[in-house]
Amino acid sequence: MTLDTTTDGIGTVSPATGADAGAHQHGYISDKDRYLARMKRIEGQARGIAKMIDEEKYCIDILTQVSALTRALQGVATGLLDDHLKHCVLDAAKLGDDGAAIAKIQEATDAINRLVRS
Repeated sequence: MTLDTTTDGIGTVSPATGADAGAHQHGYISDKDRYLARMKRIEGQARGIAKMIDEEKYCIDILTQVSALTRALQGVATGLLDDHLKHCVLDAAKLGDDGAAIAKIQEATDAINRLVRS
């Protein structure tokens, strides 16, 4: 089973939106501010790495920062995946709509596969 996807023009792939997309609240919504704060810190880390490269810092020090940045992004990704499972998948299952639940599980499986490959 495949899901329809759209791209945002810069290569980011996201699920295509349906007629009821606005009615559903995403699982991360209660932690939105926390996710935004984490992403701002990650953005700062990325700028710091660029500055280190510009200033020709020692390669191992840069790699250490790249590793920290990667772990921070993985933390956001696993948090979002956890929210998806606890909210989107669980909600679809509670509604008794097997097709929707299977689609949500497939979305999670596809996301896990993308994370594992990266």
